[in-house]
Amino acid sequence: MTSPAPIDISVVIACLNEADNAAAIAAAVLVELRKADVSYEIIFIDNSSTDGTIDIVKALCAGDERIRLIVNNQNFGYMRSPTHAIYQASGEAVIGMCADFQDPPELIGELIARWRAGTKIVLGVRESERTSPAMRLLRAVGYGFFARFGDYRVIPNATGFGLYDRAVIEVLKRWRDPEPFFRGMLVESGYSLETIAYHRPSRAAGKTKNNFRALLSFALTGLASSSKNLLRAPIVLSMFTFLIGAIAAVWAIVAAVLGFRSWHLVFLALGLLTVGLIFFFLGLIGEQVRLISQTIRNVPLVIEKERVNFPTSEF
Repeated sequence: MTSPAPIDISVVIACLNEADNAAAIAAAVLVELRKADVSYEIIFIDNSSTDGTIDIVKALCAGDERIRLIVNNQNFGYMRSPTHAIYQASGEAVIGMCADFQDPPELIGELIARWRAGTKIVLGVRESERTSPAMRLLRAVGYGFFARFGDYRVIPNATGFGLYDRAVIEVLKRWRDPEPFFRGMLVESGYSLETIAYHRPSRAAGKTKNNFRALLSFALTGLASSSKNLLRAPIVLSMFTFLIGAIAAVWAIVAAVLGFRSWHLVFLALGLLTVGLIFFFLGLIGEQVRLISQTIRNVPLVIEKERVNFPTSEF
């Protein structure tokens, strides 16, 4: 039995209730892949749509065996679902994008050109975005928080849309992170990385699924999974609290020696030392949680319901 011919580029398209966009995004991606003159596969991963998206993609699969589909058993979230599909791709490089046209297919050729020039990771970075002032403020605070407490540099406005070399994918697969903050993992891997700036286009149709609740959950999960410094913050706070408590205790002793009533300083010192002790043990617990999470990391990202057009039906 001969092995299937190698594939140059896999394009992974994450979707949830994108019946209005699925066929259009597939057509747009095919145009760019043919321009680039590469062998390819297109993998849709559906996060349990209810609007007919699955039937539309199945029809696309019936017309082209290079279009594939993974249907999740339920909605496994914005991190786990696309990452799972990226790990199932077989191309020498993988392009990850969403089905709603907010990741422009027109950049595919440039992504491939940068990869051919030797760059292992090429990420699209949004130069502008039509959001409310409140959302822009929240993003700025969030990126600042990541920059202060994260374990590696943060690339503002990089959503994960981009191209990743096969070597990068194979390394990240071995991490077995149950809640993969993929855009952070790419940076953490240390491979050569370039960015391409672009203006965020409007959705072709439908309504974005990235509401405030989803974005907040995404940010919190990403910070929790990518920052040892945050877990260690209670220990730092305990040091400051112990210091202030010690100063209060010294003042209480001095006041008592000088004949002043200092019960309030005594209670303040005891309270601060107690709080400091609590923070210290919370920090130790955080360190243990971090070590446990790094050791275990063996939870499946998704449970598949079915897959279409893959060389093997096993999953």
